[in-house]
Amino acid sequence: IRESRRMKTIFTVKEEHVGKEQFEKTHGKNGMNHYPFEDSVGIGYYHIDLHPSSTGDNYIDFDSIPFQIPLGALISADKENLLPACKNIGTTHITNGCFRLHPVEWSIGEAVGCLLSYCLSKKTSPRKVALNKETRTQFQSFIQQQGLEIEWPTKKD
Repeated sequence: IRESRRMKTIFTVKEEHVGKEQFEKTHGKNGMNHYPFEDSVGIGYYHIDLHPSSTGDNYIDFDSIPFQIPLGALISADKENLLPACKNIGTTHITNGCFRLHPVEWSIGEAVGCLLSYCLSKKTSPRKVALNKETRTQFQSFIQQQGLEIEWPTKKD
């Protein structure tokens, strides 16, 4: 089944985080152009395109907003040291429609690679990085030093 394997993670990206219509219903038009994840480890932007079941419309496409990749969507809910490779992060079937594209997958892969390097150098675990604000902030600084973008510019009206 296409696009079916995703990890159960400590955080799941939902439609109100990335879908334009749901984001505006949930957060209004308050000048934000993306949902600000405190634990962002990358960014991406692609509309949500879905390939539903073999019945009915085989292609559904709707607007998304620029999004961040939350670290919590990379951390297994119940397995230590199991990390996703790219499109199997903690998303729903709908939100996977904008995370499964190559540029976003590459950003996920870069973040995971940096996370592994960071954890080895600090003798810690990915879960401890994700759950400790100070350590997470240090990790975010580390990945930015590697050239990874983790924030979108603030929208100006």
